[in-house]
Amino acid sequence: MTTPWGEMLRVAAGFGVTPAAFWSLSLREWRLLTSPRRPHDVLPRDAFERLAEAWPDD
Repeated sequence: MTTPWGEMLRVAAGFGVTPAAFWSLSLREWRLLTSPRRPHDVLPRDAFERLAEAWPDD
């Protein structure tokens, strides 16, 4: 079995990942980048605002 590097690089480029960044990705990062997003994977706005209040950027 061969790894489809060309196709993987094209997908990454579609996400705005540069070739250098692509080659530095771990397998875990690649899987996270290309996995389908599920609604519960997104931080709700109110939770984000609570975190931003608790941990403001200085």
